Amino acid sequence: MATELTARKSAPDAAPPKKFKITWPIVLLGVAGLLTLLSIVRLITGAGDITSGGTVSAALSLAVPIGLAGLGGLWSERAGVVNIGLEGMLILGTWFGAWGAIVTGNPWVGVAVGALGGLIGALLHAIATVTFGVDHIISGVAINIVALGIVQYLSKLVFSGMRGGGETQSPRLPSIERISVPGIGEPLRQLEANGWFLVSDLAGLLRGLTQNVSLFTIVAILLIPLSFFVLWRTAFGLRLRSCGERPVAAESLGVNVYTHKYIAVLASGVFAGLGGAFLSIVAAGIYREGQTGGRGFIGLAAMIFGNWRPGGLAAGSALFGYTDALQLRQGGPSVHALLLVVALILAAVAVYQLVRQRRTRAAVITALVAIAVFAVFAVTDTVPEQFTSFTPHLTTLLVLALASQRLRPPAADGVPYRKGQAK
Repeated sequence: MATELTARKSAPDAAPPKKFKITWPIVLLGVAGLLTLLSIVRLITGAGDITSGGTVSAALSLAVPIGLAGLGGLWSERAGVVNIGLEGMLILGTWFGAWGAIVTGNPWVGVAVGALGGLIGALLHAIATVTFGVDHIISGVAINIVALGIVQYLSKLVFSGMRGGGETQSPRLPSIERISVPGIGEPLRQLEANGWFLVSDLAGLLRGLTQNVSLFTIVAILLIPLSFFVLWRTAFGLRLRSCGERPVAAESLGVNVYTHKYIAVLASGVFAGLGGAFLSIVAAGIYREGQTGGRGFIGLAAMIFGNWRPGGLAAGSALFGYTDALQLRQGGPSVHALLLVVALILAAVAVYQLVRQRRTRAAVITALVAIAVFAVFAVTDTVPEQFTSFTPHLTTLLVLALASQRLRPPAADGVPYRKGQAK
């Protein structure tokens, strides 16, 4: 009996079920599947703009400020500080970026000044939340309100006296150089024009990603893997993330929690300021009041969709940028075709829930929603203009609703911290 008990104790435990892990092959397979789905929908509906090079280029440009705002939220919340004030920091970045570019005549100086504007807003947020323990939501809302008032005052003071400027806008701004991969633009355009299944769609994707791309866009894209490396592959990143998970435990190991929280919040302001500078200098070539359009909040949604990870954040930003690009370029027909895409994706999700997850009730609900969306697509030829303009915001709500069950925010996110407090 003793020998049997010893054998049982020494026997290895049953292997736990393997957790689904996203790897590069899975990502590439997902992209290929999505492109194939879009190609099928393009052939069925005739909405050629859903995979055109122009749409991809516009989506990339529209995704950058959302991604930069989301990246700011990622840094801040990984250290345990909720940053609702990203919208205000974006606003500061748009104005200060435009002002810096006009005063110096150098758009890159404007980019740096825009980052400084976002940094100022983040400093106020850090002082309020980290030093004085103000509720993070209240402080963020205050930053949004104050930032809007500041730029309105500064516009009347500075831009209204400039030629081509006014109380709500700046003169034209110097532009940042755009580059293209040489020798492939025209061949890709010809392939795209042929309308072939998958081949033309792939050509449109490549043309949008390789032609007439702003240098600022390339810099912004590189900030995503850089943030991943710093936060997940360095000792500094581990300490910063520990402040958002278990700050008391981090303090007991010698981590200066206040310092790391300050660094994270200030970094979030820099990223948001860069996003604002992109809007005024690259996307519009001019500062206009209200041009952020709630992108700070959409950036937060992209961060939540990405489960507080840089890769998921990039995917969420691309999704929101793509839906925004569709409604701006061709409006109704493209958004109408998008209904069929949504219906097919929901049907696939329902099958996955039923077969792999054994969640019958959830699968039935998802299938019913897919049928409803398909019915709307089948009985209509287009969508109302009001719905079209609301598409990016509706996408935000749907994504957050569908992703809410798998989210795991930092454990101490938004929790006030005081040095020496009990666990």
